[in-house]
This record gives sequence, structure tokens and C-alpha cells, in this order.
Amino acid sequence: MLEVTNVRVSYEGVLALSDVSLKVEPGRIVALVGGNGNGKSTTLRAVAGLNPLDAGSIRFNGQPVHALPAHKRVPLGISLVPEGRRLFPKLTVRRNLELGAYTRDSDDEVAQSVDQMFELFPILKERATQLAGTMSGGEQQMLAIARGLMAKPKLLMLDEPSWGIAPKFVTKVLDVIQRVNETGVAILLVEQNLHKALAIAHDGYVIQTGRIVMNGAANALLHDEEVKKAYLGL
Repeated sequence: MLEVTNVRVSYEGVLALSDVSLKVEPGRIVALVGGNGNGKSTTLRAVAGLNPLDAGSIRFNGQPVHALPAHKRVPLGISLVPEGRRLFPKLTVRRNLELGAYTRDSDDEVAQSVDQMFELFPILKERATQLAGTMSGGEQQMLAIARGLMAKPKLLMLDEPSWGIAPKFVTKVLDVIQRVNETGVAILLVEQNLHKALAIAHDGYVIQTGRIVMNGAANALLHDEEVKKAYLGL
């Protein structure tokens, strides 16, 4: 589904990603793990079209997309839930959801999708008329994921979904990610909780200083002592 090949990205001349290559197969959860500042978020932003490439290519369902602006990648099925959630805090939960479907034309389909999100996230139905900025961090993260799903993505990218939320909500958020995946949506997950990320993923990539240094079955990476010591700081 997604093929990132030899991607290089820099910020003001400083190299952030160096020849990064990874794949996400349909229906799989792929975890991209590593320490802070090693290029995980930059990789997601490059796939979403928010960071231009210095070199390399990105293909989605066989189509080159690296030259497309971000807003033209969303209708193809690529959706990013950014770190920090980036909700519209002074708008209601329902309105935040509706804005996630800005690429879709049918009001009836959008309303149907809102109802689907309320089924998947019952807490959002309870909070439908509440301003997003007044909810807890965990509830806001649920809303951010639901808003990302409103675009009907084939690939949902999640950047640090457990960031800034209470520990009791972390497990709930990861459970939701698995339920979303069970509906057929592929997931590319960046998560600070390395153990939990690899525990729910099918495949994993370890990134260090902007380079992929290890990849394989997530379960194998999780239980590889050398990998944990050398790259994950565990």
C-alpha cells in the first residue's frame, strides 16, 4: 500500500532523514519506533506531504505521491493524526468531526460517518455538543483519531497518540487503534510507549538519527535483547 524509498528530508540544511525506506502492507499495523529526535514525526509528515523531500520517492497504492501537495493526498486515502492532536478547541466535538470530512461532498455520507464515529467512540456521542478544548486529554485524543477517520482513509498515520494523556487512557487509545485496524484500515504508528506500540503492531521499524537501522516482525523486535539495548534504550 505504502512504499517509502530512499527518502531524504532536511530542515534548513540539516539532514533529518537519510535514505529512509519502509513499507506498509494493506490491513497491517506498522510501528515506527526509536528515541526522541530521530526522525519519526518527520517520516509521517513526509508521507502526508507536510515536509518536502530532498530525494527519494513515496508511492501509495502504486501511484507516486511525493510531488502532490498534502491536500491532494487525503482524498487518495492518506490521513495523519498529528502529535498534539491539533483540534479546533473552540468548536464542538461534532463540528470537529465534520471538518475532518472536508474532502467529501455528500452531507448524508458525512452525517453517516459521524454516526459511525459515535458508535466507535461512545464518549464522543456523549460530548457531541461540548467544546473540544474542554475535554480531557484522553477524550481529545479519541476525537483526533475519529476526525482522522472521517476522511475515510485507507492508511491512518498516528503520531504519538498517547502524548499528554493519563495512563489509564493509553490502553484505551491503543485498543481503539486495534479496533480501527480490524475494520481494514492500515496503520502507521509512531508511539513513545515503545513496548505497547510493538505489542499491537504486525511489523516494526527502528529509526536512529534519521536512518532505519532495523526492521522485521514487531514481536521479534520487541523480544530482541540487542535491539532493545542498542536502539530502544530499554
